Amino acid sequence: MPSVPSAGRQFVVEADGGSRGNPGPAGYGAVVLDPATGETLAEAAEFIGVATNNVAEYKGLIAGLRAARELDPAARVRVRMDSKLVVEQMSGRWKIKHPDMKPLAAEAGRILPSSQVSYEWIPRERNKHADRLANEAMDAGKRGRIGVSPARTELRAWGGEPSASTADLSASASASADASAARVVGDAAAGAARARAALVQGRGSGASASTPVPDKAVEAAPTVGWGTSADLGAPATFVLLRHGETALTPSKRFSGSGGTDPELSAVGRGQAERVAAALAERGTVQAIVSSPLRRCRETAAAVAARLGLDVHVEEGLRETDFGAWEGLTFAEVRERYPDDLDAWLGSAKAAPTGGGESFATVSRRVSAARDRLIAAYPRRTVLAVTHVTPIKTLVRLALGAPPESLFRMELSAASLSAVAYYGDGNASVRLLNDTGHLR
Repeated sequence: MPSVPSAGRQFVVEADGGSRGNPGPAGYGAVVLDPATGETLAEAAEFIGVATNNVAEYKGLIAGLRAARELDPAARVRVRMDSKLVVEQMSGRWKIKHPDMKPLAAEAGRILPSSQVSYEWIPRERNKHADRLANEAMDAGKRGRIGVSPARTELRAWGGEPSASTADLSASASASADASAARVVGDAAAGAARARAALVQGRGSGASASTPVPDKAVEAAPTVGWGTSADLGAPATFVLLRHGETALTPSKRFSGSGGTDPELSAVGRGQAERVAAALAERGTVQAIVSSPLRRCRETAAAVAARLGLDVHVEEGLRETDFGAWEGLTFAEVRERYPDDLDAWLGSAKAAPTGGGESFATVSRRVSAARDRLIAAYPRRTVLAVTHVTPIKTLVRLALGAPPESLFRMELSAASLSAVAYYGDGNASVRLLNDTGHLR
């Protein structure tokens, strides 16, 4: 228990929460700062199971206020959060209507007298410390660990009740556990460091000697596919979703940017719902971007509705303009434009008949979009809803494969692929044409 310093100190509490699915696997993070020096005085982080973003954000606020109270019950606290909802509700300017929010807001309001606490909204980019802690809590929860504290660590199976191995915690941790204590309260930098060491499981030199080791019986099997942990730091991961079927898909007709912009068929809408359910269960997508074409926007909307996320349109993800070939089958193009088709098949610089786009042109467009998205979503998992050619192009570029490799990949409607992009410029293809969620 940290000692209580002299009364009347001033603290800044920054808090955040997140949910990978909304509702989905959720966690919060909070940090107490000295406003004069910027020093970290305490950190809090916890995986809380399945919850919404708003619940996780309120939980982060509660943890941050409790940590500030532990340091000084008489302190004046300025809370900074990027949740407009929480800030406005706790400031009394917005009514609290949702039944899940009311008890959490009341709990937060009881921790310190309202005269000692003020609230300020800040942009997301200024709340990186708490955001990082929240994401690390969710990552730790995925590995089977929750409730991290210098004095207490529990192990829990993913989304379930505490596992039997909680009884096997090391004696030093078990003896100091306080079932009613806040999950994390650090005393200045040393306490914060211990909390972080316990939270970030598996980072060798950062773990303290008293950090309990998970029982092998509850350790999850190594994650495969696009959820695999990075070896070179957290990458930006693009989960690439081809849109669901349209009326043109079953007959394999050319359908690009210059055609009729068809909507999803009934089959395509069903595919979109199934992939949305699978992604919600997976719970790792943090943002959604889409081609501007209708079939992608409709597919993205189905996923966004399930995950509680917004869809951002990225023009660079649109399909190739196939010119005069739009709406035709390969056989029809072969019959009508045999020389142009041969040229197109033989060179990435050849364009379809009638002013369409060459693969070289598409590659430049898609590469520019890729770079924009990597810069906009560093170390995050982004669902990109797009088309055959952009997905194949991203995979080809990640592999360093020649342009003709585009003709050697199969991409089914509503399939998932994934590429991870690391800070050193390298890329790793994690998945290609996964359709397991459709079966």
